[in-house]
Amino acid sequence: MYFETYKAVEDALKKVTGEDDVLLGDGGEHADLASTVAFALAKKRKENPAKIAADLKAELDKELASKGVSIETKGPYINFVFGGEYLKGILKEALKPGYGQLPAKNVRVCLEHTSANPNGPLHVGHIRNSVIGDTLARVYRKAGYNTDVHYYVNDMGRQIAIVSWGFDNLGIARKEGEKGDRYVADVYVEANVRLNADPSIKEEIDRRMALIEQGDAEMVKKFREAVILCLDGIKATLKEMNAPHNRFMFESDFVRNKSMINVLKRIEALPQAKQDGTLSIDLSEFGFEKEYVLRRSDGTSVYAARDLAYHEWKGANYDRAIDILGADHKLIGRQLQATLKLLGDVPPEIVFFEFVSLPEGSMSTRAGKFISADDLIDEVRKRAYEEVNLRRPELSEEEKRSIAESVAIGAVRYDIIRVSQEKSTVFDWKEALDFEKQSAPYIQYAHARACSILEKAGDFKEVFAPETEQEIALVKKIGMFPKVIDEISRDLRPHVLAIYARELADLFNSFYRYNPVIKAEGEVRDSRLTIVKAAGNTLREALTTLGIDAIKSM
Repeated sequence: MYFETYKAVEDALKKVTGEDDVLLGDGGEHADLASTVAFALAKKRKENPAKIAADLKAELDKELASKGVSIETKGPYINFVFGGEYLKGILKEALKPGYGQLPAKNVRVCLEHTSANPNGPLHVGHIRNSVIGDTLARVYRKAGYNTDVHYYVNDMGRQIAIVSWGFDNLGIARKEGEKGDRYVADVYVEANVRLNADPSIKEEIDRRMALIEQGDAEMVKKFREAVILCLDGIKATLKEMNAPHNRFMFESDFVRNKSMINVLKRIEALPQAKQDGTLSIDLSEFGFEKEYVLRRSDGTSVYAARDLAYHEWKGANYDRAIDILGADHKLIGRQLQATLKLLGDVPPEIVFFEFVSLPEGSMSTRAGKFISADDLIDEVRKRAYEEVNLRRPELSEEEKRSIAESVAIGAVRYDIIRVSQEKSTVFDWKEALDFEKQSAPYIQYAHARACSILEKAGDFKEVFAPETEQEIALVKKIGMFPKVIDEISRDLRPHVLAIYARELADLFNSFYRYNPVIKAEGEVRDSRLTIVKAAGNTLREALTTLGIDAIKSM
């Protein structure tokens, strides 16, 4: 409904002004839309912009009379306020299942996120990648895009060579019940200790790196077994975080199918290529001082070479490719984009994010100093259960555990996604689980309240007649949900959805505080129940798009 009304206003402005750009935007606190086109016309017509705005209002009143849009002028500013017909249309749309779903687009999107090295569990630093990536994937599907979500598996890296050496030489037994990713981390940490103490082991690591690139069957098997063991544990964590992938792409596949060799041959032919034992590319024309190394002096390729082949494959199979990368990958990410441009390929769009941490400090898998995502989830789950048990002691143990699970995962995801990606953040246990403030439980509770009201009310007739200030504000906010989805799909800023969901919960709570629902009578009661139903449905769709359970009871 918002898009249709916006277009009606825009078309009317274009008709009465003759301008292609009518300078139409958000109206702020005083209107739904506003235009400053009178300023532009004043220069052309040599007239006072306030007079032009007043003249245009008279014409616009006629054009928009049937659309339920009222026009006001404040000096040179033309404000548009959406009325009853708009509100009625919003409510009708918001009652439908899947509200906010935009029309299907004939555009295939590849979104890659997480892609952590398979040498240990995901830690707190990784999961911001997962949450940003998964939220964007959900937004893209909601926006009508055919979206595949990839995890690019580094199964040829030096870390995996070290792990494979550790499995062959250290004899570390897997603990009973230990997840595969944690076991791999134990081996990796100890192998690094040995490597630092005995530099001669490096020769064996180098030998393994050469053999894996040559496709040696035995070494391929050793690497793949270690990777799969770790990846199984990572997949379990991602499942708990509601952040699944539908494709796992292995970098070794791009070596075996010769894609990487073909890319390197084309790079060798570029005038920017440098071959002096190593193969690198001069990207100084893009502002990079360091050369982009693609092949070592011993003939083995580096990760970047396989990554180029993977991204060429993406370009051939998708209309848009989006990568989610940490701020520490800015250099290599931009070097990748520049090299693909030199090759005549379309580079990926990259969302860079700063890091999330805990008060406990920084993390390193190599040194064994990390707080795994599993540990974080377990701790938040424990704290969520304590909160639920305190609030709802009458519930069964099964119900308490179920609510605590949804609250815990929601708390982690929301606390991460609510901060814009260019800002670093520290996960705050207390704020994340605060049922009274701006957190996932706060939004989940608003949805649960809507469900409870509807359950108590029983049957009612749908009436579309919001009247009070709080009712109108809430319905207009509901109407913005499809617009928010559309904007995020264009701007790649998923924290905007978190802000929207929180503001929607705020307005719903304000509506409920000042407007009796169950105790109201007649059509007023039916109208308010209709608003509750629309708000509950929108909260559910927003939470689901954030990857957070929209639970009915808390």
